[in-house]
Amino acid sequence: MTIPFELPQDDRELSSSTGYTRAHWEAVADGLLGAAWRWATPRGALLDLPGRPSASGVRSDGLEGYARTFLAAGFRVAGAGGKDPHGLLDRYAEGLAAGTATPGRDDAESWPLILDHHVQGQPMVESASVALGLMLTRPWLWDRLDDGVRDRAEAWLRGALTHTPAPNNWYLFPFMVASFLESAGRGDADTARAKERALGLMETWYRGDGWYADGDGRAFDHYNGWALHLYPMLHAHLTGDTALADRFGPRLREHLEGFSLLFGGDGAPLHFGRSLTYRFAASAAVGVGAVTGHTPLSPGTSRRLISGSLRYFLDRGGVTDQGLLSLGWHGPHPATLQNYSGPASPYWASKGFVALLAPEDDPLWTAREEPAPSEGPDRVVALPAPGLLVQSTGADGIVRLHNHGSDHVRPHEGECAAQEDIHYGRHAYSTHTGPTARTNVADNHLAVEVAGAASVRRRIEPLGAGQGDGWGWAASRHRPVFAAGAPMVPGLRVESVTVARGRHELRVHRVVGAPHGARVTLTGWATDALRSELTALHGWDGRDAVRAPEGTAYEPWVRVPRLAARVEGTLILAALASLGGPGAEDGGDPADAVTAVEPGDGGLRVRWADGASTVIAFDPLEVRGE
Repeated sequence: MTIPFELPQDDRELSSSTGYTRAHWEAVADGLLGAAWRWATPRGALLDLPGRPSASGVRSDGLEGYARTFLAAGFRVAGAGGKDPHGLLDRYAEGLAAGTATPGRDDAESWPLILDHHVQGQPMVESASVALGLMLTRPWLWDRLDDGVRDRAEAWLRGALTHTPAPNNWYLFPFMVASFLESAGRGDADTARAKERALGLMETWYRGDGWYADGDGRAFDHYNGWALHLYPMLHAHLTGDTALADRFGPRLREHLEGFSLLFGGDGAPLHFGRSLTYRFAASAAVGVGAVTGHTPLSPGTSRRLISGSLRYFLDRGGVTDQGLLSLGWHGPHPATLQNYSGPASPYWASKGFVALLAPEDDPLWTAREEPAPSEGPDRVVALPAPGLLVQSTGADGIVRLHNHGSDHVRPHEGECAAQEDIHYGRHAYSTHTGPTARTNVADNHLAVEVAGAASVRRRIEPLGAGQGDGWGWAASRHRPVFAAGAPMVPGLRVESVTVARGRHELRVHRVVGAPHGARVTLTGWATDALRSELTALHGWDGRDAVRAPEGTAYEPWVRVPRLAARVEGTLILAALASLGGPGAEDGGDPADAVTAVEPGDGGLRVRWADGASTVIAFDPLEVRGE
């Protein structure tokens, strides 16, 4: 794809895989900002980018355009030591003065007020970007404003301190507002309270292995990197808070041990969780780790990941012919979006530019690129705390995530099939495939069908995860819920185990309490471009392939392999799934990977072609290799 702004020539000596250098990052920031500012209001308070409005409305979307691009400008200018060759800060200063002059008024420039999240929530999100932008550029913007503008800006920002955030990462938005106000000498009891509250919640959300839940439930996704790790570490870095850095830095380091594997060999981040239209913001945790020194990655590996992710989207239509970030993944893709997604929402990708805070002579920019973790030998990494199993194959650069612990069901919510979330409920996700649309057959899903109604997977209860030499496993259970008929069947549950070895995925499910006449189906990876196999090993009596004509974020039209069986009472089923790219074409028939399946009392033994065995028992759960 051709982008409508100029980039430097690739440097394949320094960056053998991506060709990108620090100059490329600066050029992309300049190009995206220049294009977005063509849609600014006369005084620059709102950037009304073209496209359908979000659920928050056009005025909020315009503030989003200002705030999120300001974040990119902040990293760009601060990383250059205040150099501002395009006069960006003058524009943002004028927009700040205009937007805060009469907030809440329905005119051409005024910003909406910050209210409670359930009333008018989006401005609170944007307040954090405004505050962080001001914090990054304080010597060159804030300190040069007149007192009246500073007072009005503070009054607007304080709305974030006195109103209620959503019960998740939103508490870090008033945290960043408080951080900025204190750094500008305007702290008080409200700012102290906002910081204390956010940091206290972070402790309750930390679950281990470097992963935070996004709130009191079990949502583990990219918000770990671009919010939950990013804001506290940036606060510590910019304010010199060594105590906080010592507390949160080791968690970021541990997070990056596993998270760094969630980028494919082609640079793609894992397609999993909500807000995926933020695209290369997925590399923010890698960037802030490199900037602060809290990373297990070498500088060359860090740059390979961040530049690989940036280039992945630039090469695949993430930027329109007008120079704007589109709403979608590669190009526009409605199924990727949430109702809060508006024309400027993709500009949270600005968080990826945090890497520019590393100066041009930093090893992040001067070291030679090194391979990404997914480009090495095949790896399997178990993350017991979030209930995730990561599997990568170096031959094709594909990374797969087997989800046995992350859902999007908040503690106060009941389970309802109508609230199915395709970005969390599937058993597996990858860097090369996306979930099918809700109206098509579900990929990577075990469904129980009762009276013709198929179940969905909502609340996930993790049962454990672990790894051995070259293999790993994760397990969970859930109660199937239905959109038609009774919402649940009493006593019906599904227990699931995934064992990953090389490019093979052993998927074992035990269905318990199935009523007479029930049917169960299992689907595999949704793709028409790659090799997707689903082989019955035990318990299945039907096999076909189903079309998903709405496609995925990767392909406009896909096929999904499917197995089926009749079930009543308790039944254990086993299948072998695999997903392969061109480098894996010589991998042979996946069915040849298993030589025998031996059912036992409440479980089974799988014998592999290389002589190893995997034993799975359910009462109690046990997964072991022999």
